[in-house]
Amino acid sequence: MIAKISGGKETAGLIRYLFDTKKAKDHTDPHLVASWDGFAPDPGRAEDPDAARRLLVADLDLHVKQARRLGRAPERHTWHCSIRAAESDRHLSDEEWAAIARRVVEATGIAPAGDPDGCRWVAVRHAPDHIHIAATKVRADLHAARHWNDYLTADRELAAIEKEYGLFRVARGDRTAAKRTTRAEQEKARRTGQRMPARERLRATVRTAVAAASTMEEFVHLLSHIDGVLVEIVHFPSGDVRGYKVAAEDTTTADNRPVWYSGSELAPDLSFPKIRERLENTEPQAGAQPGRRRPNTWHQATASAERIPRHLDRTDDEASQAHLAAFGEALDALPLLAPQALRPQLREAATAFERATRSRIQAEHQHARALRGAVRAMLRDPVPRDGAALAMFLDAAILVVIAAARWHQLRHHDQQVAAAQQTLLHLQAAYDQAAAAPLAALAQRRPPQQAADRHILHLHQVVPDHVEQITEDPAFGALTTALAEAEAAGHNPEQLLQQAVDQRTLEDARSPARTLAWRIERLSARPAPTARALAAQARSATQRSAAPLPTTATAAPVVPQAPRGRRR
Repeated sequence: MIAKISGGKETAGLIRYLFDTKKAKDHTDPHLVASWDGFAPDPGRAEDPDAARRLLVADLDLHVKQARRLGRAPERHTWHCSIRAAESDRHLSDEEWAAIARRVVEATGIAPAGDPDGCRWVAVRHAPDHIHIAATKVRADLHAARHWNDYLTADRELAAIEKEYGLFRVARGDRTAAKRTTRAEQEKARRTGQRMPARERLRATVRTAVAAASTMEEFVHLLSHIDGVLVEIVHFPSGDVRGYKVAAEDTTTADNRPVWYSGSELAPDLSFPKIRERLENTEPQAGAQPGRRRPNTWHQATASAERIPRHLDRTDDEASQAHLAAFGEALDALPLLAPQALRPQLREAATAFERATRSRIQAEHQHARALRGAVRAMLRDPVPRDGAALAMFLDAAILVVIAAARWHQLRHHDQQVAAAQQTLLHLQAAYDQAAAAPLAALAQRRPPQQAADRHILHLHQVVPDHVEQITEDPAFGALTTALAEAEAAGHNPEQLLQQAVDQRTLEDARSPARTLAWRIERLSARPAPTARALAAQARSATQRSAAPLPTTATAAPVVPQAPRGRRR
């Protein structure tokens, strides 16, 4: 159930609207289901509806008029709460809606339980799936109603009602969501032929600029050079920057002025101080040094993303929240780097995950410096043409989103869980499209069966529980190619497999063979270890095997592992 609460100045106008059957198409059978005393006149059932409506307005306004003579009546004295059930819910009876209305007015402070001086109110039902509660906010003792935080208290009560009545349970927020567009903004976008309202377009634009910028100066510069966007920097009297405002050139007021939005009006994390905090915690990427290979920024970003699920398994919630915020910036940047055909799905994924990047947990952004710096470096490098780098990153991104949904679910962040689940659908669609060609190219270079059999033996050594699943996977050919090419470059395929598995469990992987293939591709891109390095590794392994085992008294306790989520 969803509640919507508003206020007004005129009781007669509100009652007229609630019982209107001509202008409002869904007002099929308006009638009272409950009232403050159970005896209020019902215009929907009276022989003379107009007379009954006048009587109802007079009764509701009784205490308002008395308080007005004493100078106590509030200017906006009406309270209007609409409560709508989900489409999948059964039709509630009038008696059930009456009980729900009483609980809501009690919970919000309009008419507290057992209080004879509560406000006067009525509940009107004019459609099967919702009711309207109309009240006047002056109590019988002529004091104003105490209904602070009425939306939150009503929402909390509706959550309990959903559970008790067996209704659809709405994913409730934690007041960290971006402000929704108003109906007026939606109508204006429709009239002007825009795909979405200006607020939503500007929110996506600003988030993309944040993802691409490394400093506040660069952020302002990027934003100022985007076509169709107006930017205004706000200063303190001292001259220091206070904030910024943005507007869409194609959205103006009636007198042709821009409609400005501050960063905090677009989203809580897009205020000037919040953006500055994130950009100050961006790790600068070192350039290529003489005599050394230039690092692959896509591989660095993928490696940083693959570490996020492990961070989310730890107990540092502030660090976890920071990693999710940085990962959201990576998704914001992807449409700038992807082929045209993939951009719609990636934009939808970034838009959906935006809700999963915020919660009541305060992010400590210094923990995600590496990923944020790697994303900026990706944007400054030429985009690889073969598509393998993008597919590799998307494969890691899918695992991050699955882990993010699990992390939010454990903390009862319902809206964020729903956002992560929606993101997953878009990322999987984009991945399937992006990975098709690179995987086919790898499979075409599949090594002889003898080499493939040897790699199967390696799989038995490293991932015995997954061998059958991997060898039957359509991407197994791509994996054997990646292992064979890594071996030809001087790598030990069994060691690479072990490294790939150690990076992240395969339990969440929809296709373990594909996940391993991308990890082997990335790991084998590094120079193969020299003979000296191999000898040092062998000595280290020998020393570890020769070390005495701990006694029972000093052995570390075995910590049971938490159950993993479903496969993707």
